[in-house]
Amino acid sequence: MNQTTNAALAAQFAQALDALRAQGERPSVAIAYSGGLDSSALLHLAAQYACANDVPLFAFHVHHGISPNADAWLAHCEAACAALGVRFAARRVVLQKSKSGVEAAARKLRYAALGELCREHGVRLMLTAHHLDDQAETVLLQLLRGSGTAGLSGMDAANAAPELLGNPDLVMARPLLAVSRQQLETYVAAFGVAWVEDESNTHPRYARNALRHQVMPALATAFPGYQERFARSAAHAQSAQRLLTELAVQDLAGCLVDDCVDVAKLRAMSLDRAYNMLRYWFGLRSLRMPSTAWLTEMVTQLVEARHDAQLLVTHPDCHIRRHRDRLYITPRLADLAGQRDPDDEGIFVKEGERFTWSGEASIAFPAYGGVLHFEQAEQGFDAAWLRAQALQIDFRKGGERLKPAPNRPTRPLKYHYQACNVPAWERERLPVVSSGKDLLFAAGIGMDCHHVGTDSGPFIGLRWEARIV
Repeated sequence: MNQTTNAALAAQFAQALDALRAQGERPSVAIAYSGGLDSSALLHLAAQYACANDVPLFAFHVHHGISPNADAWLAHCEAACAALGVRFAARRVVLQKSKSGVEAAARKLRYAALGELCREHGVRLMLTAHHLDDQAETVLLQLLRGSGTAGLSGMDAANAAPELLGNPDLVMARPLLAVSRQQLETYVAAFGVAWVEDESNTHPRYARNALRHQVMPALATAFPGYQERFARSAAHAQSAQRLLTELAVQDLAGCLVDDCVDVAKLRAMSLDRAYNMLRYWFGLRSLRMPSTAWLTEMVTQLVEARHDAQLLVTHPDCHIRRHRDRLYITPRLADLAGQRDPDDEGIFVKEGERFTWSGEASIAFPAYGGVLHFEQAEQGFDAAWLRAQALQIDFRKGGERLKPAPNRPTRPLKYHYQACNVPAWERERLPVVSSGKDLLFAAGIGMDCHHVGTDSGPFIGLRWEARIV
């Protein structure tokens, strides 16, 4: 009976791997190999497949150094691969203290190391040994965390995870996701596959271990075969999530204006639909998914405030702002030297940075967050005149005025920024260049025409290039 079952498992694995390799140009395959029971079964199955199909196979091991047995596990894995003729490589990582906990930090380091190993060896398909019981644990754990359909979808059979693996070309697949742990135990016993036991797998302080050793056995007694039913529920959640994503794609396409969300269109949606679209928008921008409470508060603040309000909601990865009935996602940038509220006029601050221009194509000003370019132009400052000036770069202090053209009036910079639709948070980081008391240039607006040459050139135009710091 076991022989028939194991042959069926090998055939099922081969079919899954054939389908994965047919989806792209993936001549070689790697497995994530810890040395435990699950990955040892995967190694044995993959080695048989590789031999039968002439496929280059690698096994990659990550040495965390947490357990006193880590060196022994590394030696075991290397020997097991040598016995099967599988190319082996390992990577040692150093675990740092993290607010997210040891388990999460180790997982992040492990996948980053696996991504590096795959890139170094030219591998674009990596297999992990996640199985049916792991899927059931994942679904239950996400349910206990209060997750939505995305979390309750469990693990995909295959997916790309560039933010986790650091490798956008790598596909991570789980060909054993429909196989139970009991089937894997039967398989390794039948073939005499040796494996190691990580002592941390029995420690109840980890959430998964608590479920695995305390909750799942009770479920198995009361509801035999619960794993398959959990997997079906996960498949239903995946289907629902696909529909929600399709709806979000349509909604976002209808709401986006210059990469910003139109608040009026967002306001016309039901809250559920608005939350769905915003979560999708955050996902596209590779931002951590916000909690329901945070999202509710954000929508309340940014959508229900008066039309002319300049609002800011802080996200761990960015800022969400509203300007002229548009929602913007902006980076959280470090403060720059001399930076202050540009509309808080009348407060004395230290002078900016003095400099002279000696013909350079550009001058970097790290304290002001960018580079000032000097470019030949049909209209601009006389080059000889500009060389003779004692120049100064600074952030505006309030009260500065600029005349952009002879036929246009002199106006405060605040007026010009509003006319140019430059949001308030960008104005704070836009410097001005002056000579003595004369304002020559304002980033985001342009040059003052009072010193712009009208005779024959060469003329020099100024251009500011912000560099994110």
